[in-house]
Amino acid sequence: MLVHRPGSFRRHAATALAAALLSVLTLTLPLTSAHAATTPARGSAHMGMGVLAHDGQDGTPNTGDATQTEGVDVSSYQGNVAWSTLWSSGVKWAYVKATEGTYYTNSYFTQQYNGSYNVGMIRGAYHFATPDTTSGATQANYFVDHGGGWSRDGKTLPGVLDIEWNPYGASCYGKSASAMVSWIRDFVNTYRSRTGRDAVIYTATSWWTECTGNYSGFASTQPLWIARYASDVGTLPAGWSYYTMWQYTSSGPTVGDHDKFNGALDRVVALANG
Repeated sequence: MLVHRPGSFRRHAATALAAALLSVLTLTLPLTSAHAATTPARGSAHMGMGVLAHDGQDGTPNTGDATQTEGVDVSSYQGNVAWSTLWSSGVKWAYVKATEGTYYTNSYFTQQYNGSYNVGMIRGAYHFATPDTTSGATQANYFVDHGGGWSRDGKTLPGVLDIEWNPYGASCYGKSASAMVSWIRDFVNTYRSRTGRDAVIYTATSWWTECTGNYSGFASTQPLWIARYASDVGTLPAGWSYYTMWQYTSSGPTVGDHDKFNGALDRVVALANG
C-alpha cells in the first residue's frame, strides 16, 4: 500500500511542473536562436536579395543583343569592386547602394561610385527602402543627402528606389496596399523636388502585386527596373508597358548582380541627361 507522507504530493507536483518547463525551454530555445540567425543585420539588405527565395530562377537571357546594354548593381556586400575588369567585359553602367532607411550608408560607396565613373561607366545610386521605419519623404531626403543626388553631366543616372521584400520581417513592412502606395508617392515626390528628376522604381512584379495591389499610377512618371531571374522579363507591374532596366541574375561574372538596359548605350546616356 502506498503511503503519501505530508507534503509529498506538493513535491511531486512541483517536480512535474519543473520537468514540463524544462521540456518547453528545450524545444523552444533552439527554434528562437535559429530564427534569429536567419534575420540579417540592419543595413545589409541589397537589391534583389529576396528574388531567389520568392520568385526563384528560370534561365538567363540570350547574350549579345545589340539593343541592350550590360550593367551591374553593387552594395557593401561586394566590397572594393574590380571596375576595370567589369568594363573590359562589356559592362557600361552601374548602380551603387548609397543608403538604407535613415540609419545606414554604404562604407564602400566612394570606391564603388567613383571607381565606376573613373573607368568610364555611367553610374547612379540606389536607396533600399524600409517603409516601416520612417516616412517616404524622410528617406528620400536622407538618400539625396548621402550620395543619391543627380547632376546633368552625362555620367550620372537618376536615383533608384529599391522597393521589395522586407528582409527583416513581414514582406510588405506591415503596410496595407494603399499605405504602401502613399509611402512610395511620398518618396518619389520628395526626390523630384530635391533633384528635378523622377526616381527609377526597382521592384519585382510579384512583390508589387502583393504589396501595392498592383497599383498602376507610377508608370507615367517613374522608369521601371524589373527584377526577374529568367530568360525574359515576364509580366510587368500594372501600368508599365515596357521596362527601362532588368536585373536578370544574381550570379553573374565579377559581381553577382547583372542587369540589362533596354536600349543601346546612347539610351543610357539619354536617361542620365534627363
